[in-house]
Amino acid sequence: MNWSITFAPLLPTPILIGLSVVALALVLLLLFRRSRGALIRAAALAALIAALFNPILKEEQRENLANVAIVVLDDSPSQKLADRTKQMEQIRANLESKFAKIPNLDIKWVTGGVPSDSAPPGTNLFSDLNAALNDTAPDRIAGVLFVTDGQVHDVPKSAATLGFDAPVHTLLTGKRDEFDRRIEVIEAPRYGLVGQSREIEVAVRETGSAPSANSGAATLKVRREGQPDETIRTEINRNVKIDMPIPHTGTNIVEIELQPVDGELTTANNRAVVAAEGVRENLRVLLVSGEPHPGERTWRNLLKSDAAVDLVHFTILRPPEKQDGTPINQLSLIAFPTRELFSEKINEFDLIIFDRYEHRGILQLLYYDNIARYVNEHGGALLVAAGDDYASPYSVYKTPLAPVLPAAPTGRVLEMPFKAKVTAEGQKHPVTRDLPGWNGAQVADNSPQPSWGKWFRQAEVTPLHGRVLMNGAEEKPLLILDRKGKGRVALLTSDHAWLWARGYDGGGPHTDLLRRLSHWLMKEPDLEEERLTASAKGLKLTVERRSMEDKVGPVKVLGPGGDSSTITLESVPVESGVWRAAVDVKIPGLYKLETEGPDGMLTAVANAGVEDPREMSEVTATDQKMKPIADATGGGVFWTKPSGLLASATEIDVPRISMMSAAKVMAGSDWLGLKDRQAYLTRGVKLTPMFTGFPALSALLALIALAWWREGR
Repeated sequence: MNWSITFAPLLPTPILIGLSVVALALVLLLLFRRSRGALIRAAALAALIAALFNPILKEEQRENLANVAIVVLDDSPSQKLADRTKQMEQIRANLESKFAKIPNLDIKWVTGGVPSDSAPPGTNLFSDLNAALNDTAPDRIAGVLFVTDGQVHDVPKSAATLGFDAPVHTLLTGKRDEFDRRIEVIEAPRYGLVGQSREIEVAVRETGSAPSANSGAATLKVRREGQPDETIRTEINRNVKIDMPIPHTGTNIVEIELQPVDGELTTANNRAVVAAEGVRENLRVLLVSGEPHPGERTWRNLLKSDAAVDLVHFTILRPPEKQDGTPINQLSLIAFPTRELFSEKINEFDLIIFDRYEHRGILQLLYYDNIARYVNEHGGALLVAAGDDYASPYSVYKTPLAPVLPAAPTGRVLEMPFKAKVTAEGQKHPVTRDLPGWNGAQVADNSPQPSWGKWFRQAEVTPLHGRVLMNGAEEKPLLILDRKGKGRVALLTSDHAWLWARGYDGGGPHTDLLRRLSHWLMKEPDLEEERLTASAKGLKLTVERRSMEDKVGPVKVLGPGGDSSTITLESVPVESGVWRAAVDVKIPGLYKLETEGPDGMLTAVANAGVEDPREMSEVTATDQKMKPIADATGGGVFWTKPSGLLASATEIDVPRISMMSAAKVMAGSDWLGLKDRQAYLTRGVKLTPMFTGFPALSALLALIALAWWREGR
């Protein structure tokens, strides 16, 4: 039971206050004049004012609620260093024994700082605390204890933002004066042009006191793809610039390793890996259309829509043998610069496309020979998008270009409706694998049938070398890809791809096919049919191998510490030509992978380890980050690892805990306090008027009568 007095005034409060002032003034006047019965009149007036204020005796049935102490345990990666995990377990056991001796106290244990994809970088213990406060009333919180190394990255700037009025204490793991070195990346490129170099700027940072033998000096080892390791001597806090070459498109990786010294807390932050995306300068494509036709615009629109392509396009409006007396200045706005394109600047192009082009004396035979050398010796790319022109007497196959072309024409043109089909090899090749609609229907023999529209013309050819990725009419080769010398060649034996672009008969994936085809010719890494890739998430390494072969060999993995292992890949059932494996590694750092391919060794690199650089940037225990919030709430920060020569290696020192109700200082040198909130839940209320009814009226009349009687004497 809990008793209290409350008021329910019969008149508005301002009026009652005014009447009280008037009554007080009258009483003072009577006392000043020493009138008879002044005290009795004062009592009568007081009784009248009290009756108007209507005092009520309130009786509450209360249920006392337990105080709640929240303990946040730091489970971030930095807590795994040294013996901090064991130290935290000892602190928890000690706290449990101390809390058990305090009556009316509930404990809520919260695990915080666990890395996740949705969490911001760093150790964010207050975010985890806020999540735990959702089901706890603020007026029940007696205090919050953090068990951490002190490296907390979301400490609020003001105690008002906490949402509760209770002390915040910190029990520190680790020990004073820990020593550690780390690499800080000051500036690093995110991308670079292939064939050029960018600069990385780093510095070696040091926390604590280094052994005298290693004071001030540091050694860096730089590892680059395909190059020998480089050793750099530097000094602590001195900025160092390191050259980063960009040898290829895609991800380029440079690893910088700091040589460890004795006494370091950890070497996990002694490595920095910089990844930069290699991009090529605008690809230069030369498109030569032998005559105006509907497919010409399809090629032009496709190449012009790619911001990474600079297109040079010429269309032969009429063959040289057509003579009708038209002046030369009216035949063409721009003369066809054959010598400049196919002799002087041919090696500046990344891809040459002949679109329905016939040899009619426009190009000299010497220029075809230049194109063949451009492919074989200079690594150029050639695409022949042909139709009936490839089967004609003027076919480009009847020029010095023939040695690099993958198929010979038979002279026959197949004019009939047909659907392009992806071959078994095409289902493995990145250019044609998973083309939208390639297996839209099934026929009687359960072979996949495409759902895209029909084409109507195709030149019959005899494959000489290369891979046939698509077949057309009468199952004849429609798309052939080949590697010649250092370069690449593709032959498309139909000029009806524009029907897909127009949506005829449902259309088809012309954009996907033609763009993949042109980018494969220009050596886009993602479209390589023989490729080894690796990626890492934390300490889990995923290896993927793409191949046109039926089987692939094992992959050799070279770890950052020089150790090596072998991984056997398994084929992916839903993806033809893909093998994959995932393994757990123990040491963070740069992993190099290699396997034997049909044309030589395939390599890949991946960086495994902590994905949160902020978490591992500062790992030494500190009391500075939690001290401001502890001071603002009356709490304290305590080192739990004793220091000194007599301190035991396994000993911890947890301060005693006291419950306090009205103190402002909630921590001392060897104790911490929790606030007794005295919270309760009201189960029932009984109200009893104190100055109403017959007894109150009788008392009031008695006092008035007594005052009248006293005045009459």
